[in-house]
Amino acid sequence: MRSFFIPILLSLATGAVGIARDAMAAPPRKVEVSYALSRNGSAVAEVVDRLEHDGKTYKLEETMKGKGVFALKGEAKRTSTGTVAADGLRPQKYEDKRKGRERQHEFDPKAPAPTLQRQDQLSFAWTFAFAPPKGAVTVSVADGNHVTSYTYEPAGRERVKTPAGEFEALKLVKKKKDPKDKGTEIWLATDRQNLPVKIAVEDKDGTRLEQVATKIAAQ
Repeated sequence: MRSFFIPILLSLATGAVGIARDAMAAPPRKVEVSYALSRNGSAVAEVVDRLEHDGKTYKLEETMKGKGVFALKGEAKRTSTGTVAADGLRPQKYEDKRKGRERQHEFDPKAPAPTLQRQDQLSFAWTFAFAPPKGAVTVSVADGNHVTSYTYEPAGRERVKTPAGEFEALKLVKKKKDPKDKGTEIWLATDRQNLPVKIAVEDKDGTRLEQVATKIAAQ
């Protein structure tokens, strides 16, 4: 069941972008965010994202463990490594390991492609934490097999309540190319260095997946 791996639901595109970047906006050098993943309100997995960076290079690691019947799917692990640029993260290598499947994607470090045109499925939500968009952004996202493009637009600021706390957040909404496309929303906590604290995806059949922060530990 694909919904077990919800962070995959976040994918984007390419085009003219407006990026807000300043040194104070960058996430902590070491931060760990734990999330609860639910499907139509029922818990299906626990997700932990760990970021380490020194302002020049970064490593992102994500582990996901199913709950209940989903525990039978085992543990999934994804990693993204690369450099930190003025306009966000520039991945060099992405790996996705889970039961019965392994994928990876390597980016050409010399390629002139803009930062938002060279993201992977783990890095792209976090690149927004380093460089929050001021306007519509189009991002290209690699999953190890394909590269897909999506466009996200800022949809104002909201007060978001999560088990990890209550935050002022910038809401990003994926622009649908077709009414049948999945709807995706991302909330970046502007009062916690733009960490992604909530992600929601709604399928065409009404199935709703939510990944919500339960704990934030930073150094």
